[in-house]
Amino acid sequence: QVQLAESGGRLVQAGGSLRLSCAVSGRTLNSYTMGWFRQTPGKEREFVAAISGDSSGTDYADFLKGRFTISRDNAKNAIYLQLNILKPEDTGVYYCAAGPIFGFRYTGGYPYWGQGTQVTVSS
Repeated sequence: QVQLAESGGRLVQAGGSLRLSCAVSGRTLNSYTMGWFRQTPGKEREFVAAISGDSSGTDYADFLKGRFTISRDNAKNAIYLQLNILKPEDTGVYYCAAGPIFGFRYTGGYPYWGQGTQVTVSS
């Protein structure tokens, strides 16, 4: 089993930055592809970014246009999502997830999920 716990979400003004963290326990982190998803008001949960187990590969949703960066520190059993140039439409709950295969952009490809952290961007 893998347990995930997100943190770092808060209220921030448009144009600002935020770093989300996800602490991982239960298994060796480098065994998994790690992803970030988000659920914005009125929408289904959507893919944001993913990083392969050895950090050799990253994948980002097209709508981000380079504003977010995913990273991981396997020694600390943690992954991060740096959010820059935040917009009000980025408001939502951000989830980290762990899965066996890099390249999946759908929720079904990730068996393990955290509880989420709320990001609110004011205009």
